[in-house]
Amino acid sequence: MTEDITCIGVIGTGVIGASWAAYFLARGFDVSACDPMPGAEAKLRETVRAHWPILEKMGLAAGASPERLRFSNDLKRALDGVHFVQESGPEREDLKLALFRDMDALLAPDVILASSSSGLLMSVVQAACRHPERVVLGHPFNPPHMIPLVEVIGGALTSNETVERTMAFYAAIGKRPIHVRKEVPGHIANRLQAALWREAFHLVQEGVATVADVDTAIAYGPGLRWALMGPFLNLHLSGGEGGIKHMLDHLGAPIESWWADLGTPNITEELKQQLSAGVEAALSGRDSAQLAPARDALLAGLIEAKAGTDKLP
Repeated sequence: MTEDITCIGVIGTGVIGASWAAYFLARGFDVSACDPMPGAEAKLRETVRAHWPILEKMGLAAGASPERLRFSNDLKRALDGVHFVQESGPEREDLKLALFRDMDALLAPDVILASSSSGLLMSVVQAACRHPERVVLGHPFNPPHMIPLVEVIGGALTSNETVERTMAFYAAIGKRPIHVRKEVPGHIANRLQAALWREAFHLVQEGVATVADVDTAIAYGPGLRWALMGPFLNLHLSGGEGGIKHMLDHLGAPIESWWADLGTPNITEELKQQLSAGVEAALSGRDSAQLAPARDALLAGLIEAKAGTDKLP
């Protein structure tokens, strides 16, 4: 799959698009980017430069260079010579429909149009295209230049071949793609996150815990295990020799009682202020600008460590 792809179109160069662009460059591709916003090119190149040191630490492909990035605010020029498109435009259905209609008209039918959309369904987006079979969701996890996960989802008219080619492409460039077999709002990872956020917000709102307490509970508790294995394998290990069945036989009823007691908060202005104040308190005495670089350095080490073992799935 990758042998046929040398130039990738990155359409939309905000936070996600710029991160994708940096990653594709680091994997040795030419990248042709497009974004109509004023100053987009300068901001994109600056972002790629900022991401490059951590990408170098994680390992560059042969020939990788930020100089292989070209930019145009004209969609037709940007798509010239492109073999795969990663779209990361605004999460607005009207804009997405118009953009995919235009890209579909400009590109050969065998060029895959993958969207980074976190919420829109490809069955809706592909309806604007003459070749809907090549439209697929390739939803990354932020930041895409570091996190391996990509959720691949076809719409109602997406061909099986497109899904298979997209999965193969992402896997070949170092990603960990999963095939989401049914379209649901938020896909998989964001729905799982949302479930945790809902209870986290509820616990703060009800005065059970502070923002810092909740973050500590996850970051120094189950979050450490989740970074290594997913929830089902962690449950399996919790069951000892009997595995997940033994664990559920003994703790299934308590888990169900916790589910029944989970909160359903509304994100009111009062709750927004409460959470914002909690974050400010948690960051007291710390430079918030250093959080992302510190996170990225630890992420790089964790990803390298996980890649170095065949003991974990």
